[in-house]
Amino acid sequence: MHRWQLTTIVSLTLALTACGGVQIAPQSQLPKALIDVIPAKVGLVIPADQRNFVHTETRGGVSWVIALGVGQQQLARGVLESTFGQVNELPDLDSARSSTDLQAVFEPQIEQFSFATASETGGEYVAVTIRYRINVYAPNGERFDSLTLTGYGTAPAGGLGSAEPMEEATRVAMRDAAARFLTQFPDTEVAKTLVQGKRLQVSAADAVRALAASGLRIEAVPIRVSRRVDPDWKPPMREVSSSVQAPAGS
Repeated sequence: MHRWQLTTIVSLTLALTACGGVQIAPQSQLPKALIDVIPAKVGLVIPADQRNFVHTETRGGVSWVIALGVGQQQLARGVLESTFGQVNELPDLDSARSSTDLQAVFEPQIEQFSFATASETGGEYVAVTIRYRINVYAPNGERFDSLTLTGYGTAPAGGLGSAEPMEEATRVAMRDAAARFLTQFPDTEVAKTLVQGKRLQVSAADAVRALAASGLRIEAVPIRVSRRVDPDWKPPMREVSSSVQAPAGS
């Protein structure tokens, strides 16, 4: 573990302990992956909000503070370094775009964290669910794909207010998510492209077409004038276009 990471963890733990409630900072513990490494050079971008990700919630009058930032970084590095021949960590996507020798760029994010306490499971165990989204970009910065996966973890309850079972369940959820990625990623279009030694390619035109195909529409919201200002105001009529032509001679 890097010295700066250890300092961050100790400082965070002391700060959280002073706040009361239940505070944990789970670390990712991944066994060595027995998979074929893809001989590709990829970039890893961990956004600042993910480096400092903290989930806070109050259940039954108990405050829970779950710091996932350091564990998220460990998980992302461990999974990608197990998958690819070379991983370059970069501070942001702009830095990734300026790199000329990358074949792809990965941006992992925690999309949702949820848990069940021992009091909610009958006192027998605690449970954790973590949903991840991994945005995959071509070297030019255009998004090639967006992968989602969910990790699940449980641990025997060691007491209704104990932090250790929740921390263990979170570590199990992280390992579960990592295992899902490592076993399912080779079947993705991203992996099939990189294993051939190719770079991911997305043109600006491709990105616009993908956006249009997604059905996303951005429309201006009409301004509604208060009738106290103009009693005669009416909303403008919408223009309706049609590709159906009128019959000849009508």
